[in-house]
Amino acid sequence: MGERVRLRIAPSPTGDPHVGTAYMALFNRAFAHRHGGQFILRIEDTDQTRYNETSVGEILESLRWLGLLPDEGPGLGGEYGPYVQTQRSALYKEQAEVLIEGGRAYRCFCTKERLDEMRREQTARKEPTHYDRTCLRLSPEEIERNLQEGKPYVVRIRMPDEGTTTFTDLIRGEISFENRVLDDAVLLKSDGLPVYHLAVVVDDHFMEISHVVRAEEWISSTPMHVLLYQAFGWELPKFAHMPLLRNADRSKISKRKQNTSLKWYKEQGFLPEAMINFLALMGWSMPKGEDGSEPPEIFSYEDVEREFTFERVTTSGPVFDIVKLTNINGKYIRMLSDEALYERLQPFLPGGLDEERVRKVVPVIKDRLTRLGEFMELTEFLFGPPPDYDAELLVPKKGTRETAKEALGRARQTLEGMREPWAHEEWENELRGLAEELGMKAGDLFMVLRVAVTGSKVSPPLFEVMEVLGKEETLARVDAALAKLA
Repeated sequence: MGERVRLRIAPSPTGDPHVGTAYMALFNRAFAHRHGGQFILRIEDTDQTRYNETSVGEILESLRWLGLLPDEGPGLGGEYGPYVQTQRSALYKEQAEVLIEGGRAYRCFCTKERLDEMRREQTARKEPTHYDRTCLRLSPEEIERNLQEGKPYVVRIRMPDEGTTTFTDLIRGEISFENRVLDDAVLLKSDGLPVYHLAVVVDDHFMEISHVVRAEEWISSTPMHVLLYQAFGWELPKFAHMPLLRNADRSKISKRKQNTSLKWYKEQGFLPEAMINFLALMGWSMPKGEDGSEPPEIFSYEDVEREFTFERVTTSGPVFDIVKLTNINGKYIRMLSDEALYERLQPFLPGGLDEERVRKVVPVIKDRLTRLGEFMELTEFLFGPPPDYDAELLVPKKGTRETAKEALGRARQTLEGMREPWAHEEWENELRGLAEELGMKAGDLFMVLRVAVTGSKVSPPLFEVMEVLGKEETLARVDAALAKLA
């Protein structure tokens, strides 16, 4: 690109790693690496009231799980550290003083009570709430006296009174804001820690961030960031605001309506490559094939890195549809070899399972599996007794207990007569012939047998299940079902 490319994500460590963090990490990393640049993780922890001490490690672990590990960041090293904001507080204070000395910021000694009263009065007059610049009008002598008395203060930016602030968004084009609507926002809090707006600009400058790629909710803050860059005399990075992930009702994705924790998706058995594929489809798509065919829906991270451009990003809010994610995850599971799936399943299996039986079950269940965490839910009856069930479940819709008992008894005789090796191809034909002999639909006979063997009318393929169980155990379960009917 003719310039050094450096992009970052800057999550706050306030809880479980968020899917939105992965979403932004995907596109930041893909763009940076496509252009031979670096992808940086920075931790924005200046809101100490919400700080969670385990979050930083969990963020890194989630990015590692997804294959999106940064090039620089906490615990990763890099020449632009430290990468945690609370370890950079002296830099923010220093830069705030630069703004004050240049007349682009000022100290505000107003108490919370005065600010609350000011806002109440503005609301009563139906005016927008904004700081009324009382402290901007303080004389140098009043400021010095307040400092000598040790009065707490914040530092506020001095916004222009007129004109417009304009920036170019790589996705949305030129965006302008009238300066008169911008508030003299706080930059440095009374505890000496910066707010987001000062910290993000200072950090992005000193870490030489070339492209700021973030969610669209930060568009309204960008004019303040542009003005801060200008106040410092620094070169602007390029901005790109990605569409927000949304719930089905188009509201911003939130844990009240959706599972947003990356840990939850990992624990449920979603594959990292499926999550990457799904997130890449949120507001972006692969280009069409060379023959004009529609863009593929299944592709890898490497494909994203090779093809990602901001021109292909759409601004309509993508819906985070867990049904679609589950469908994609199922496709990825089916793409695995049986051995690879067996290995992926290991964290989801209880101890003490028969390894040989697990390996036999894997190809039987693969087509039904949509997440790894379902394996035991769908196959528990294969590793222990079937769940208890009512005898009426064995009775076909248009049958009686007697017809069910006769059908199951005859099926048992047929199965017992099958020679080893115990393989389903042979007995399936025999059982179809038996159904015809009994005047039953084959499906009805198979349903009676399915309930006897699995304890449910819904299961993985019946004959493959019986093959996994083996002849002795299958006949024992049929005997138990006959006892229920008796």
